[in-house]
Amino acid sequence: MDLPSDFKHAQDFQQRLAELYTPAQVTQILRGLSSDSARSFWYNPLKPIEPIGEYAKVPGFTDLFVAPEEDQLTYSQAATDGHIYFQNASSLFAARLVEAQESDEILDLAAAPGGKTIAMAAAMRNGGRLAAVEPVKGRFHRLKSNVERCGVTNVQFYQRDGRGVGRATGPRFDAVLLDAPCSSESHMRWDDSSTYAQWSPRKVKECQRKQKGLIQSAYAALKPGGRLIYCTCSFSLEENEMVVTYLLERTDAQLLPIEKEQEHFLDGITQRGRKALPQSLKSTLRILPHGVWDGFYLAQVKKPG
Repeated sequence: MDLPSDFKHAQDFQQRLAELYTPAQVTQILRGLSSDSARSFWYNPLKPIEPIGEYAKVPGFTDLFVAPEEDQLTYSQAATDGHIYFQNASSLFAARLVEAQESDEILDLAAAPGGKTIAMAAAMRNGGRLAAVEPVKGRFHRLKSNVERCGVTNVQFYQRDGRGVGRATGPRFDAVLLDAPCSSESHMRWDDSSTYAQWSPRKVKECQRKQKGLIQSAYAALKPGGRLIYCTCSFSLEENEMVVTYLLERTDAQLLPIEKEQEHFLDGITQRGRKALPQSLKSTLRILPHGVWDGFYLAQVKKPG
């Protein structure tokens, strides 16, 4: 399919997809970026209410529901007051992969706008401790507002660069979630030029440099025996498998498998041209756009001990 004529780097973007995916998968991705037909939401157990209306469940979840585009639930008082929370299925899947427990101490290293923080706090029933980090002032205040309106009380907020957190805390967290700042390729929409205007191969490389610092910091903050969930909403190899490879080559990190339970879940990539990447990357996960699922990448890392 044709990409927008005002997308300056459209050919670069499409060529990069073609190097990673089959033609059918590329078509699925480009179609996914051409529409935004439905959203998904879950009921917040920290501010419970009676179910609102009849909504279909998202396959793979017991508590995530589809709200069609024309549905007015987005603007309802229940959403405004934090009784329900709108969240993409891929994002909620990442938060649930942490398997947060009530007694855990968890670090959300790039937490804004707060959806994953809220999902983990709900799983913890406001027990334990969540540290939420965000360096950008405007995003930091939005994070606090979102989290607090949803009835979360176990979060401490830190406005600082996540790349220095691991050195500051040492290995203290049971789990770390790093939804790394990225080129946001899966959030591009062809009917909104602002979503792709800033994309370029150079932007991808700039993001990768920051991601390498963040993943090292995240791993340093993890207790022996703890788990790190690394994820992005990018399709690029540079921001995903290559960042994880960077960590594997410099630490004793081990990859744990992520179950491929949906047909649009793919193995991580283990080859870049003629260069072989670690075969363990196959256990990581690429999610293709599909319904209420955005394109996503996830890796589950364990620190031995």
